[in-house]
Amino acid sequence: MAAEKMAVTRETFDNVILPVYAPAQFVPVKGKGSRVWDQQGKEYIDFSGGIAVTALGHCHPALVETLKSQGETLWHTSNVFTNEPALRLASKLIQATFANRVFFANSGAEANEAAFKLARYYACKRHSPFKSKIIAFHNAFHGRTLFTVTVGGQPKYSDGFGPKPADIVHVPFNDLDAVKAVIDDHTCAIVVEPIQGEGGVMPATQEFMQGLRALCDQHQALLVLDEVQSGMGRSGKLFAYEHYGVQPDILTSAKALGGGFPVSAMLTTNEIASTMAPGVHGTTYGGNPLACAIAETALDIINTPEVLAGVEMRRQHFVTALQAIDAKYDLFSDIRGKGLLIGAALKPQHAGRSRDILNAAAAEGVMVLVAGTDVMRFAPSLIIEPADIEEGMSRFATAVGKVLNG
Repeated sequence: MAAEKMAVTRETFDNVILPVYAPAQFVPVKGKGSRVWDQQGKEYIDFSGGIAVTALGHCHPALVETLKSQGETLWHTSNVFTNEPALRLASKLIQATFANRVFFANSGAEANEAAFKLARYYACKRHSPFKSKIIAFHNAFHGRTLFTVTVGGQPKYSDGFGPKPADIVHVPFNDLDAVKAVIDDHTCAIVVEPIQGEGGVMPATQEFMQGLRALCDQHQALLVLDEVQSGMGRSGKLFAYEHYGVQPDILTSAKALGGGFPVSAMLTTNEIASTMAPGVHGTTYGGNPLACAIAETALDIINTPEVLAGVEMRRQHFVTALQAIDAKYDLFSDIRGKGLLIGAALKPQHAGRSRDILNAAAAEGVMVLVAGTDVMRFAPSLIIEPADIEEGMSRFATAVGKVLNG
Protein backbone atom coordinates (compact mmCIF):
# COMPACT_ATOMS: atom_id res chain seq x y z
CA MET A 1 0.00 0.00 0.00
CA ALA A 2 1.48 3.34 -1.08
CA ALA A 3 1.96 5.95 1.64
CA GLU A 4 -0.29 8.98 1.39
CA LYS A 5 1.61 12.02 0.12
CA MET A 6 2.04 14.87 2.57
CA ALA A 7 0.91 18.27 1.33
CA VAL A 8 3.86 20.64 1.05
CA THR A 9 4.32 24.21 -0.17
CA ARG A 10 7.16 26.65 -0.80
CA GLU A 11 6.79 27.73 2.85
CA THR A 12 7.68 24.17 3.90
CA PHE A 13 11.17 24.79 2.50
CA ASP A 14 11.78 27.64 4.93
CA ASN A 15 10.97 25.35 7.85
CA VAL A 16 12.77 22.11 6.96
CA ILE A 17 15.69 22.69 4.56
CA LEU A 18 19.14 23.93 5.61
CA PRO A 19 19.14 27.61 4.56
CA VAL A 20 21.88 27.40 1.94
CA TYR A 21 19.53 27.98 -1.02
CA ALA A 22 17.03 30.67 -1.94
CA PRO A 23 14.76 28.85 -4.39
CA ALA A 24 12.07 30.45 -6.51
CA GLN A 25 8.68 31.04 -4.94
CA PHE A 26 6.97 28.50 -7.21
CA VAL A 27 7.39 24.72 -6.86
CA PRO A 28 7.78 22.74 -10.12
CA VAL A 29 5.91 19.44 -10.01
CA LYS A 30 5.94 18.14 -13.60
CA GLY A 31 8.14 18.45 -16.67
CA LYS A 32 7.93 17.27 -20.27
CA GLY A 33 10.48 18.21 -22.89
CA SER A 34 11.35 21.88 -22.30
CA ARG A 35 8.14 22.75 -20.46
CA VAL A 36 7.54 22.62 -16.71
CA TRP A 37 4.39 23.07 -14.59
CA ASP A 38 4.16 24.25 -10.98
CA GLN A 39 1.79 23.35 -8.15
CA GLN A 40 -0.81 25.80 -9.46
CA GLY A 41 -0.61 24.40 -12.99
CA LYS A 42 1.25 27.40 -14.42
CA GLU A 43 3.47 26.52 -17.38
CA TYR A 44 7.11 27.57 -17.77
CA ILE A 45 9.56 27.17 -20.63
CA ASP A 46 12.82 25.85 -19.23
CA PHE A 47 15.97 27.60 -20.43
CA SER A 48 17.87 26.63 -17.27
CA GLY A 49 18.09 22.89 -17.85
CA GLY A 50 18.59 22.26 -14.14
CA ILE A 51 21.88 24.19 -14.53
CA ALA A 52 22.99 22.40 -17.72
CA VAL A 53 21.80 19.00 -16.47
CA THR A 54 18.62 18.06 -18.35
CA ALA A 55 20.35 17.99 -21.73
CA LEU A 56 17.55 15.92 -23.25
CA GLY A 57 14.74 17.82 -21.57
CA HIS A 58 12.43 16.54 -18.88
CA CYS A 59 11.27 12.91 -18.89
CA HIS A 60 12.80 11.96 -22.23
CA PRO A 61 11.01 8.74 -23.27
CA ALA A 62 14.23 6.76 -23.77
CA LEU A 63 15.58 7.77 -20.35
CA VAL A 64 12.25 6.96 -18.70
CA GLU A 65 12.22 3.53 -20.35
CA THR A 66 15.77 2.82 -19.17
CA LEU A 67 14.89 3.98 -15.66
CA LYS A 68 11.93 1.61 -15.56
CA SER A 69 13.81 -1.33 -17.07
CA GLN A 70 16.92 -1.02 -14.90
CA GLY A 71 14.79 -0.13 -11.89
CA GLU A 72 13.20 -3.57 -12.13
CA THR A 73 16.57 -5.29 -12.62
CA LEU A 74 19.37 -4.06 -10.32
CA TRP A 75 19.68 -0.81 -8.38
CA HIS A 76 22.89 -1.07 -6.40
CA THR A 77 25.81 -3.39 -5.77
CA SER A 78 28.60 -1.21 -4.29
CA ASN A 79 32.14 -1.54 -5.61
CA VAL A 80 32.66 -4.85 -3.84
CA PHE A 81 31.20 -6.05 -7.16
CA THR A 82 31.13 -4.62 -10.65
CA ASN A 83 28.07 -4.38 -12.88
CA GLU A 84 27.21 -4.41 -16.57
CA PRO A 85 25.84 -0.84 -16.96
CA ALA A 86 28.99 0.66 -15.42
CA LEU A 87 31.23 -1.39 -17.68
CA ARG A 88 29.24 -0.46 -20.80
CA LEU A 89 29.19 3.26 -19.92
CA ALA A 90 32.92 3.30 -19.17
CA SER A 91 33.68 1.52 -22.45
CA LYS A 92 31.61 4.02 -24.45
CA LEU A 93 33.20 7.03 -22.74
CA ILE A 94 36.63 5.63 -23.53
CA GLN A 95 35.67 5.01 -27.17
CA ALA A 96 34.46 8.61 -27.48
CA THR A 97 37.42 10.39 -25.82
CA PHE A 98 41.17 10.44 -25.16
CA ALA A 99 40.78 8.28 -22.07
CA ASN A 100 41.66 4.68 -21.17
CA ARG A 101 40.27 4.58 -17.63
CA VAL A 102 37.14 5.85 -15.88
CA PHE A 103 36.18 6.43 -12.25
CA PHE A 104 32.49 6.92 -11.47
CA ALA A 105 31.02 9.05 -8.70
CA ASN A 106 27.80 10.93 -8.03
CA SER A 107 28.43 14.65 -8.47
CA GLY A 108 30.74 17.06 -10.22
CA ALA A 109 32.39 17.90 -6.91
CA GLU A 110 33.21 14.24 -6.29
CA ALA A 111 34.60 13.80 -9.80
CA ASN A 112 36.77 16.89 -9.34
CA GLU A 113 37.84 15.81 -5.86
CA ALA A 114 39.00 12.51 -7.39
CA ALA A 115 40.77 14.35 -10.21
CA PHE A 116 42.68 16.67 -7.86
CA LYS A 117 43.63 13.80 -5.56
CA LEU A 118 44.80 11.75 -8.53
CA ALA A 119 46.91 14.62 -9.88
CA ARG A 120 48.72 15.00 -6.57
CA TYR A 121 49.01 11.26 -6.03
CA TYR A 122 50.48 10.73 -9.50
CA ALA A 123 53.02 13.52 -8.95
CA CYS A 124 53.97 12.10 -5.56
CA LYS A 125 54.45 8.57 -6.90
CA ARG A 126 56.15 9.45 -10.20
CA HIS A 127 58.11 12.55 -9.26
CA SER A 128 58.30 13.92 -5.70
CA PRO A 129 56.09 14.41 -2.64
CA PHE A 130 56.94 18.10 -2.95
CA LYS A 131 55.39 18.34 -6.44
CA SER A 132 51.98 19.37 -5.13
CA LYS A 133 51.21 22.88 -6.41
CA ILE A 134 47.88 23.25 -8.24
CA ILE A 135 47.38 26.26 -10.50
CA ALA A 136 43.75 27.31 -10.92
CA PHE A 137 41.91 30.44 -12.00
CA HIS A 138 39.99 33.39 -10.59
CA ASN A 139 36.20 32.98 -10.86
CA ALA A 140 36.50 29.23 -11.41
CA PHE A 141 34.00 26.83 -9.89
CA HIS A 142 34.83 23.18 -9.24
CA GLY A 143 32.40 22.07 -6.53
CA ARG A 144 31.59 22.43 -2.86
CA THR A 145 33.87 19.99 -1.06
CA LEU A 146 36.61 21.75 0.87
CA PHE A 147 39.27 20.76 -1.67
CA THR A 148 37.22 21.65 -4.76
CA VAL A 149 35.88 24.90 -3.32
CA THR A 150 39.44 25.95 -2.50
CA VAL A 151 40.66 25.17 -6.01
CA GLY A 152 37.69 27.18 -7.29
CA GLY A 153 38.80 30.78 -7.48
CA GLN A 154 35.89 32.40 -5.63
CA PRO A 155 36.71 33.08 -1.95
CA LYS A 156 33.04 33.81 -1.17
CA TYR A 157 32.41 30.05 -1.43
CA SER A 158 35.40 28.95 0.65
CA ASP A 159 35.90 31.64 3.31
CA GLY A 160 34.89 30.57 6.80
CA PHE A 161 35.56 26.87 6.24
CA GLY A 162 39.28 26.93 6.92
CA PRO A 163 41.95 25.95 7.31
CA LYS A 164 41.91 25.42 3.57
CA PRO A 165 44.02 22.89 1.64
CA ALA A 166 47.37 24.46 0.86
CA ASP A 167 49.58 24.89 -2.22
CA ILE A 168 46.83 26.17 -4.53
CA VAL A 169 47.58 29.27 -6.59
CA HIS A 170 45.01 31.35 -8.50
CA VAL A 171 45.75 33.54 -11.51
CA PRO A 172 43.53 35.38 -14.03
CA PHE A 173 41.68 33.22 -16.57
CA ASN A 174 42.85 33.48 -20.20
CA ASP A 175 46.14 35.08 -19.06
CA LEU A 176 48.95 32.79 -20.17
CA ASP A 177 51.68 35.11 -18.89
CA ALA A 178 50.19 34.91 -15.39
CA VAL A 179 50.43 31.12 -15.54
CA LYS A 180 54.02 31.29 -16.76
CA ALA A 181 54.87 33.50 -13.80
CA VAL A 182 53.79 30.91 -11.21
CA ILE A 183 54.34 27.51 -12.83
CA ASP A 184 57.48 25.63 -11.77
CA ASP A 185 58.75 22.10 -11.29
CA HIS A 186 56.75 21.82 -8.05
CA THR A 187 53.50 22.17 -10.02
CA CYS A 188 51.52 18.93 -10.27
CA ALA A 189 48.54 20.22 -12.25
CA ILE A 190 46.76 23.08 -13.96
CA VAL A 191 43.00 22.87 -13.39
CA VAL A 192 40.74 24.73 -15.81
CA GLU A 193 37.20 24.87 -17.18
CA PRO A 194 37.28 25.21 -20.99
CA ILE A 195 34.26 27.47 -20.50
CA GLN A 196 33.94 29.07 -17.07
CA GLY A 197 30.29 28.54 -16.12
CA GLU A 198 29.63 30.16 -12.74
CA GLY A 199 32.38 32.65 -13.55
CA GLY A 200 30.35 34.35 -16.27
CA VAL A 201 30.20 31.88 -19.20
CA MET A 202 33.71 32.76 -20.35
CA PRO A 203 35.28 30.49 -22.99
CA ALA A 204 39.03 29.90 -22.95
CA THR A 205 40.87 31.25 -25.96
CA GLN A 206 42.62 28.89 -28.35
CA GLU A 207 46.00 30.39 -27.49
CA PHE A 208 45.35 29.99 -23.77
CA MET A 209 44.34 26.32 -23.92
CA GLN A 210 47.18 25.35 -26.22
CA GLY A 211 49.59 27.34 -24.07
CA LEU A 212 48.46 25.52 -20.93
CA ARG A 213 49.05 22.17 -22.62
CA ALA A 214 52.57 23.23 -23.62
CA LEU A 215 53.38 24.51 -20.12
CA CYS A 216 52.16 21.27 -18.55
CA ASP A 217 54.35 19.27 -20.91
CA GLN A 218 57.34 21.50 -20.16
CA HIS A 219 56.98 21.14 -16.37
CA GLN A 220 55.73 17.52 -16.20
CA ALA A 221 52.40 18.71 -14.82
CA LEU A 222 48.96 17.34 -15.63
CA LEU A 223 46.30 19.29 -17.50
CA VAL A 224 43.00 18.70 -15.68
CA LEU A 225 39.87 19.84 -17.51
CA ASP A 226 36.68 20.37 -15.55
CA GLU A 227 33.96 19.68 -18.11
CA VAL A 228 31.20 19.21 -15.55
CA GLN A 229 29.18 22.01 -17.17
CA SER A 230 30.75 22.27 -20.64
CA GLY A 231 30.67 18.57 -21.48
CA MET A 232 28.11 16.10 -22.83
CA GLY A 233 27.32 18.00 -26.02
CA ARG A 234 26.77 21.38 -24.37
CA SER A 235 29.34 23.12 -26.61
CA GLY A 236 28.28 21.37 -29.84
CA LYS A 237 30.94 18.70 -29.40
CA LEU A 238 30.75 15.85 -26.91
CA PHE A 239 33.41 17.61 -24.81
CA ALA A 240 34.57 21.19 -25.24
CA TYR A 241 38.28 20.25 -25.35
CA GLU A 242 37.64 18.97 -28.88
CA HIS A 243 37.21 22.60 -30.03
CA TYR A 244 40.78 23.39 -29.01
CA GLY A 245 42.78 20.50 -30.42
CA VAL A 246 44.17 19.92 -26.93
CA GLN A 247 44.22 16.58 -25.12
CA PRO A 248 43.83 16.65 -21.34
CA ASP A 249 45.43 14.24 -18.90
CA ILE A 250 42.36 14.11 -16.66
CA LEU A 251 38.80 15.17 -17.49
CA THR A 252 35.69 15.34 -15.32
CA SER A 253 32.06 15.04 -16.38
CA ALA A 254 28.79 15.24 -14.46
CA LYS A 255 25.64 17.41 -14.79
CA ALA A 256 24.25 16.23 -18.18
CA LEU A 257 26.00 12.85 -18.03
CA GLY A 258 22.88 11.29 -16.52
CA GLY A 259 20.38 13.59 -18.19
CA GLY A 260 19.08 14.56 -14.73
CA PHE A 261 20.01 11.43 -12.77
CA PRO A 262 22.96 12.06 -10.39
CA VAL A 263 26.15 10.54 -11.81
CA SER A 264 29.66 11.75 -12.59
CA ALA A 265 32.87 10.46 -14.09
CA MET A 266 36.58 11.16 -14.04
CA LEU A 267 38.46 10.10 -17.16
CA THR A 268 42.21 9.61 -17.48
CA THR A 269 44.96 7.64 -19.22
CA ASN A 270 46.48 4.25 -18.45
CA GLU A 271 49.77 5.85 -17.40
CA ILE A 272 48.20 8.16 -14.83
CA ALA A 273 45.76 5.50 -13.63
CA SER A 274 48.61 3.03 -13.11
CA THR A 275 49.66 4.76 -9.88
CA MET A 276 46.37 3.90 -8.20
CA ALA A 277 45.59 0.68 -6.34
CA PRO A 278 42.58 -0.82 -4.53
CA GLY A 279 41.69 1.22 -1.46
CA VAL A 280 43.49 4.42 -2.48
CA HIS A 281 40.21 6.09 -3.44
CA GLY A 282 36.57 5.05 -3.70
CA THR A 283 32.90 5.73 -3.18
CA THR A 284 29.94 3.55 -2.23
CA TYR A 285 27.54 4.78 -4.89
CA GLY A 286 30.04 5.33 -7.72
CA GLY A 287 29.20 3.19 -10.74
CA ASN A 288 25.68 2.59 -9.45
CA PRO A 289 23.94 0.40 -12.08
CA LEU A 290 20.77 2.50 -12.14
CA ALA A 291 22.73 5.72 -12.71
CA CYS A 292 25.06 4.17 -15.27
CA ALA A 293 22.26 2.59 -17.28
CA ILE A 294 20.52 5.96 -17.62
CA ALA A 295 23.81 7.72 -18.42
CA GLU A 296 24.56 5.16 -21.13
CA THR A 297 21.24 5.93 -22.79
CA ALA A 298 21.86 9.67 -22.49
CA LEU A 299 25.34 9.29 -24.01
CA ASP A 300 23.98 7.18 -26.88
CA ILE A 301 21.50 9.94 -27.76
CA ILE A 302 23.73 12.98 -27.20
CA ASN A 303 26.80 11.60 -28.98
CA THR A 304 25.16 11.57 -32.41
CA PRO A 305 25.74 13.88 -35.39
CA GLU A 306 22.09 14.99 -35.36
CA VAL A 307 22.08 16.18 -31.76
CA LEU A 308 25.55 17.72 -31.79
CA ALA A 309 24.96 19.55 -35.08
CA GLY A 310 21.60 20.77 -33.80
CA VAL A 311 23.25 22.53 -30.87
CA GLU A 312 24.79 25.26 -33.03
CA MET A 313 21.54 25.78 -34.95
CA ARG A 314 19.65 26.26 -31.69
CA ARG A 315 22.34 28.59 -30.38
CA GLN A 316 21.74 30.88 -33.36
CA HIS A 317 18.04 31.08 -32.47
CA PHE A 318 18.97 32.25 -28.97
CA VAL A 319 21.64 34.70 -30.12
CA THR A 320 19.33 36.25 -32.70
CA ALA A 321 16.61 36.73 -30.09
CA LEU A 322 19.08 38.18 -27.56
CA GLN A 323 20.43 40.58 -30.19
CA ALA A 324 16.89 41.77 -30.88
CA ILE A 325 16.35 42.40 -27.16
CA ASP A 326 19.66 44.28 -27.02
CA ALA A 327 18.71 46.40 -30.04
CA LYS A 328 15.52 47.45 -28.24
CA TYR A 329 16.85 47.97 -24.71
CA ASP A 330 20.64 48.48 -25.05
CA LEU A 331 21.02 45.77 -22.42
CA PHE A 332 23.98 43.51 -23.23
CA SER A 333 27.69 44.24 -23.56
CA ASP A 334 28.51 40.73 -24.80
CA ILE A 335 26.76 37.52 -25.84
CA ARG A 336 29.25 34.72 -25.35
CA GLY A 337 29.86 31.06 -24.59
CA LYS A 338 29.80 28.05 -26.86
CA GLY A 339 26.89 26.00 -28.13
CA LEU A 340 23.97 26.02 -25.71
CA LEU A 341 25.96 27.41 -22.80
CA ILE A 342 25.17 31.06 -23.43
CA GLY A 343 26.07 34.10 -21.35
CA ALA A 344 24.54 37.53 -21.97
CA ALA A 345 26.55 40.09 -19.99
CA LEU A 346 24.66 43.18 -18.80
CA LYS A 347 26.03 46.61 -19.64
CA PRO A 348 27.41 48.69 -16.72
CA GLN A 349 24.26 50.79 -16.48
CA HIS A 350 22.33 47.59 -15.72
CA ALA A 351 24.88 46.15 -13.29
CA GLY A 352 23.39 44.06 -10.50
CA ARG A 353 20.04 43.58 -12.26
CA SER A 354 20.48 39.94 -13.32
CA ARG A 355 18.47 38.57 -10.37
CA ASP A 356 15.66 41.07 -11.03
CA ILE A 357 15.50 39.87 -14.64
CA LEU A 358 15.54 36.21 -13.56
CA ASN A 359 12.62 36.77 -11.18
CA ALA A 360 10.66 38.75 -13.77
CA ALA A 361 11.27 35.98 -16.30
CA ALA A 362 9.82 33.42 -13.90
CA ALA A 363 6.74 35.61 -13.50
CA GLU A 364 6.35 35.57 -17.29
CA GLY A 365 6.72 31.80 -17.43
CA VAL A 366 10.33 31.22 -18.47
CA MET A 367 13.14 29.73 -16.36
CA VAL A 368 16.60 31.24 -16.85
CA LEU A 369 19.87 31.35 -14.89
CA VAL A 370 22.41 33.92 -13.80
CA ALA A 371 26.18 33.69 -13.59
CA GLY A 372 27.17 36.20 -10.97
CA THR A 373 25.31 39.50 -10.63
CA ASP A 374 25.74 40.75 -14.20
CA VAL A 375 25.35 37.80 -16.59
CA MET A 376 22.18 36.07 -17.74
CA ARG A 377 22.91 32.39 -18.40
CA PHE A 378 21.01 30.00 -20.64
CA ALA A 379 21.62 26.23 -20.60
CA PRO A 380 18.52 24.62 -22.14
CA SER A 381 17.91 21.15 -23.46
CA LEU A 382 20.18 20.32 -26.40
CA ILE A 383 17.08 19.17 -28.30
CA ILE A 384 14.74 22.02 -27.34
CA GLU A 385 12.12 22.64 -30.00
CA PRO A 386 12.66 25.87 -32.00
CA ALA A 387 9.06 26.83 -31.20
CA ASP A 388 9.91 26.63 -27.49
CA ILE A 389 12.93 28.89 -28.02
CA GLU A 390 10.77 31.43 -29.85
CA GLU A 391 8.02 31.40 -27.22
CA GLY A 392 10.46 31.42 -24.31
CA MET A 393 12.48 34.32 -25.68
CA SER A 394 9.28 36.26 -26.30
CA ARG A 395 8.40 35.80 -22.62
CA PHE A 396 11.97 36.75 -21.64
CA ALA A 397 11.76 39.93 -23.72
CA THR A 398 8.53 40.86 -21.94
CA ALA A 399 10.24 40.31 -18.58
CA VAL A 400 13.19 42.50 -19.58
CA GLY A 401 10.83 45.26 -20.62
CA LYS A 402 9.01 45.18 -17.28
CA VAL A 403 12.27 45.36 -15.33
CA LEU A 404 13.79 48.17 -17.35
CA ASN A 405 10.58 50.19 -17.69
CA GLY A 406 9.69 49.80 -14.04
